[in-house]
Amino acid sequence: MAIQKATFGAGCFWCVEAVFQQINGITEIFPGYAGGHIKNPAYREVCSGRTGHAEVARIEFDDEVVLFNQLLEIFWSSHDPTTLNRQGNDVGDQYRSVIFYHDEEQKEKALYSKVKLEEKKVFSNPIVTEITALNNFYKAEDNHKEYYLNNPNQPYCTMVVKPKVEKVKAAFKDQLK
Repeated sequence: MAIQKATFGAGCFWCVEAVFQQINGITEIFPGYAGGHIKNPAYREVCSGRTGHAEVARIEFDDEVVLFNQLLEIFWSSHDPTTLNRQGNDVGDQYRSVIFYHDEEQKEKALYSKVKLEEKKVFSNPIVTEITALNNFYKAEDNHKEYYLNNPNQPYCTMVVKPKVEKVKAAFKDQLK
């Protein structure tokens, strides 16, 4: 087993975590904050939009079971990468679409996948997803870990998270746990 890491921001980290929890080969997911300029930010600080951090999920995966390219496919299909600094009603740069790559190989694969989607005109608007090196990552507070699993009937989960999870389950049946 070769454990690798990927870090994605695609709106609220509860959504990103819940989507990837369904995928075979994912060994661990940590909701957190990345890309900002404050050390050890708290949720309220990040939500203020003044720290520069994005809400992200750091995904640990077994690359003998699931490849980074497959994770990219799930990432692109699980949110709208054409909206700048927002996903649905979640607005602010903390909800931006972003791939924080961990090495040059991930960078190349992320850039290539973005170009291919643009060439195929998969989205009617230009992709605004940021692709940048991971310069920091801070785990979110414990109450954010496995939020959807622990709060499936919470209104945000039923209206926002669940539809994304169901979409991924339908589109990636062969990759589910």
